[in-house]
Amino acid sequence: MSISQVSRVALTTALLSAMAFPAVAQTNENDVVIVTAQKREQSLQDVPSSVAVLADDVLDTITSGGEDILALSGRVPSLYAESSFGRTFPRFYIRGLGNTDFDLNANQPVSLVYDGVVLENPVLKGFPVFDLDQVEVLRGPQGTLFGRNTPAGAVTFTSAKPTEETEGYIRAAYGRFNTVDLEGAVSGSLIEDKVKARISGIYQRSDDRVDNLNQNGDQGGFEEFDDFAGRLLVEITPDDRSSYLINLHGRSLRGGSRTFFANGIQPGTNELVDGFDRFEAIQDAVQVSEVDNIGISLTANWDEVWGGTLTSITAYENVNNFARGDVDGGFGANFLGNDTPGFIPFSAESADGVTNHGQFTQEIRFNRDFGDAVNLTLGAFAFYESLDLENISFDSLSPGNPVNAFGTQSQQTTSLAVFGSAAWNVNDRLTATVGLRVTDEDKDFEAERLIGPFGAPPLGPITRELGDTVVTGDAALDYELTDNVNVYARYARGFRAPNAQGRILFGDAVTVADTETIDSIETGVKTRYFDGKATLNVSAYYFETKDQQLTAVGGAGNFNQLLNAEKVRGQGVEVDATLNPIERLQFTGGVSFNDTEIIDSGLQAGACGAGCTVLDPIDPETGLAFIDGNSLPNAPKWIANATVGYSVPVTEDWDVFAFGDLVHRSSTNFFLYESVEFSSDPLTEIGLRAGVRKDDFEIAGYVRNVTGVVRAEGGVDFNNLTAFVNEPTLYAVEVTKRF
Repeated sequence: MSISQVSRVALTTALLSAMAFPAVAQTNENDVVIVTAQKREQSLQDVPSSVAVLADDVLDTITSGGEDILALSGRVPSLYAESSFGRTFPRFYIRGLGNTDFDLNANQPVSLVYDGVVLENPVLKGFPVFDLDQVEVLRGPQGTLFGRNTPAGAVTFTSAKPTEETEGYIRAAYGRFNTVDLEGAVSGSLIEDKVKARISGIYQRSDDRVDNLNQNGDQGGFEEFDDFAGRLLVEITPDDRSSYLINLHGRSLRGGSRTFFANGIQPGTNELVDGFDRFEAIQDAVQVSEVDNIGISLTANWDEVWGGTLTSITAYENVNNFARGDVDGGFGANFLGNDTPGFIPFSAESADGVTNHGQFTQEIRFNRDFGDAVNLTLGAFAFYESLDLENISFDSLSPGNPVNAFGTQSQQTTSLAVFGSAAWNVNDRLTATVGLRVTDEDKDFEAERLIGPFGAPPLGPITRELGDTVVTGDAALDYELTDNVNVYARYARGFRAPNAQGRILFGDAVTVADTETIDSIETGVKTRYFDGKATLNVSAYYFETKDQQLTAVGGAGNFNQLLNAEKVRGQGVEVDATLNPIERLQFTGGVSFNDTEIIDSGLQAGACGAGCTVLDPIDPETGLAFIDGNSLPNAPKWIANATVGYSVPVTEDWDVFAFGDLVHRSSTNFFLYESVEFSSDPLTEIGLRAGVRKDDFEIAGYVRNVTGVVRAEGGVDFNNLTAFVNEPTLYAVEVTKRF
């Protein structure tokens, strides 16, 4: 990285910090937002990295109405999420870095951490969002304290903890599509000052909301869901120096898979076809989406151990799932003369499932303050996962949709790490932080095709042994210019572990991606105004990855292939702001600009087999598209969000309130290659919520996607111009009772 690039990042930060204040928008009076981004409690303004927090009304509003974890997309700058699996497999992106891979063994660069436990498998990451204290989005490499598979960052979820006093709530909503959203919690002491517990749960359901116009096809499961999750927390404090928190949680989902719309994109444009109806499809496949998972963790804290605090987090997670759907999005095939809607060369119906899974993690860390000068964290981490998958293809043109291809994958992963981080208060205003982590990982992978499609023979088993030892870390300086203004600079290095891709139903190769590393610099300004009633945080960054892991999804060959790009460069700016100018009025706002570029002159990826308009040069020998210079897929350059909330007292006890939220993303490209059709125009969605409330009771009505805007969020490119789209307008009435 050149000196000029570093200077440009620093200058951009300084200019934006001077210019951006008029755009501010939430805090609560003089409250200080506490985060655990560095695995210890700190003020958000004192953390020398780009961190955003979702909590309180904002979090409650965006997750209401049966919304799943994808509702977090765009709610803070640089965070994007999408899924071709519906509610079971979210794909998160931070600063443009993500993974479009739809395999259940996908290696993602954004880590999701629930109550200190990393959830590795992508199906685990779809766990419903409920009864939380807050969500923290840690942008940029998190290679010291969070380790593997965090080159883009991490999203951490903190559950509401048990309380000594008896309290709780129940929230019930009913709305369009017979949507039911029921959430509640009860918390209190079981043995005074010794044992307290909190039990919470969420139940969400919605009817089938897409009509299948093929009367001989499956008539159920189109976007419907019946989703239940629960959590039991028991905290034991035998004395003043120790505590033990048991976290037992689980989920059961039954419903339909994502609806794909065959030839939903107008050729030569990225617009949906004229007369597109998101509530009608013509399909010949079966729609199924099922998830069962259960997990348990024990978090133990011992104070006054060697002058500090010793923490142990032991956890086990298990998940099984099965998802089946119509990949070509239509009915029939061209050679039968009944392809509908539009041209469908051949029928494609597939299913994937996690048939056996177990994840065990153990973290132990020690934290100590050495007076007011130094804070030290030392730790070790162990990760083990055993995973068995199945990939299935069905013959939709034969009675009963029999299986015509079947394959399996299995993988065992062991990862061990040691880490340390130290913060040194050089003087009253300057703090220096440095961290280092060493990770050793081994992975054994096997794939086998037992039944081949179209008469293809069995294949395998094909095995791969992967492994690496990687050193990551960070260093930062934070300087307190005034009591309300902090400036910081940070260097960070992270990595994504090597991975194998073994979806060999329609291809004969198991591909491997080597270790990906990232080096990032970031500068920022964090400010507070008006006695804490307003905050403005601005950050600018530049990163380079080496051996960037990419997934060539679909294409004419209809299989996934892992690639390593020589490098990817990215740069951008993030602005987070809050404002509470007067009592009962609050604003939040944020905007980010993220620019990414693939740099590898010889790198190629399969282009669509659907007659799309490819914009990249094509190699005449291979038929593949050169992707050098392209931005990363699903990486909108602009993400913006805003909320406003206001309440007015109408009696001594009752208030009338209104809350509005807006989220915007600019255009996105769906695949590694660029084409006219497989991209999306900008999308802006608005939500409104209003009602009456007092201390313990609230009744409200709300609308999500007020304008009813419809945009393609992704596509399937191997067969025709298939699209899947964003969520429709939802309106509901909600009642909340607290006690």
